[in-house]
Amino acid sequence: MASPVRIDPDLEPILATDPAVFVRQAFEGAPMAPLIQERLASLKAGAAGAAGLLELGTLYQLTGDRTRALECQRLALSAGRLFRHGHAGRDGLKVLMLVTAGDLMTNMPLELMIEGRNVEVARLYLEAGGPLPEAAPDHDLAVMAISESDETRPLLEQLVGVEARWPRPMLNRADQVLELARDRLYRRLEGAPGIVIPPTFRLARAELAASPPAFPMILRPVGSHAGKALERIDTARVLAAYLAAEPAERLYASPFVDYAGPDGLFRKCRIAVFDGAPFLCHMAVSGHWMVHYLNAGMAEDAAKRAEEQSAMEGFDLGFARRHAGAFAALHERLGLGYFAVDCAETPDGRLLIFEADVAMIVHDLDPAGLYPYKKVQMKKVFDAFEALLRGAAQGAAQAPSVYAR
Repeated sequence: MASPVRIDPDLEPILATDPAVFVRQAFEGAPMAPLIQERLASLKAGAAGAAGLLELGTLYQLTGDRTRALECQRLALSAGRLFRHGHAGRDGLKVLMLVTAGDLMTNMPLELMIEGRNVEVARLYLEAGGPLPEAAPDHDLAVMAISESDETRPLLEQLVGVEARWPRPMLNRADQVLELARDRLYRRLEGAPGIVIPPTFRLARAELAASPPAFPMILRPVGSHAGKALERIDTARVLAAYLAAEPAERLYASPFVDYAGPDGLFRKCRIAVFDGAPFLCHMAVSGHWMVHYLNAGMAEDAAKRAEEQSAMEGFDLGFARRHAGAFAALHERLGLGYFAVDCAETPDGRLLIFEADVAMIVHDLDPAGLYPYKKVQMKKVFDAFEALLRGAAQGAAQAPSVYAR
């Protein structure tokens, strides 16, 4: 039996720049090149060290240079695996994230949700097959921050049960995160009251070509995000063309569910769930079934923004109340203290689940001049998240109920 992890007050994490700083700068259009050049110059002078390499990796990711980003990250982690940013002042909260190497979708973007708050964050980087930690720096709460994917699954499986050895409370568990895989999630939620989730099958391309599911269906490569190579397939001819253009060996297939409203528009919500309580983070409105906030034309359409504002202001007594039973079922079946869902409403009024994850981007980066209502809403979201973290650190659920707000 593995020994308990001990707290070692002499473990001093490497101080690095909060990655949320770089993400915000990139989102606001600040040039990344000067920041990259600064760190390259420091590296050449021998002054940057592991923190500079880790920061350089983040900057390269934000410019789309994934190869350089992961190489910088690899070099940084060869020099150290424990990094910190922020400092918990009086009444501050110390959070230790269990993370792994990878791109910005690999781990929970917790930093974007606690910007400017009295929360100190340390990241402990782990790898599959490597030793699990025998000691950790002092902290109030550990967070299982690794998302589910083919790449992270071996590590998550290795971490199953680690919370029983951990010296402090832990938010989320590895076995719970593993159930968020697309082909597992629908089995976990199948038959849940008030929820529609299409069955999702993981298929080899040869299997898909020889015996495709019924049309229309949705196809995406395993491991893809943000709609990359996501297509609606209506006929065998379209399927053949898709497979000819898409090299992925394994794909997810699921039946297409038409969730258009009476006006023919599609509405997709991103909802953060804290101890079962849902909070709307954004709602995108589009004429196309594949809705993403960045391609839905929200910035260009005042009517869409007005609809999102109305959805946010009326969420607690509207959407959240209509689907209270569905969110209760989500909380019960997934068991996670924190996760987010991309979802919609079906024409018959049920909650349509597209995916659930612990690493969905939840942020307050949109310009206040264009989206003034979001500042109010996201403060509610982040207040609830901080309450969740503080409550979890005390071993209690602190998130307010849907009806108490």
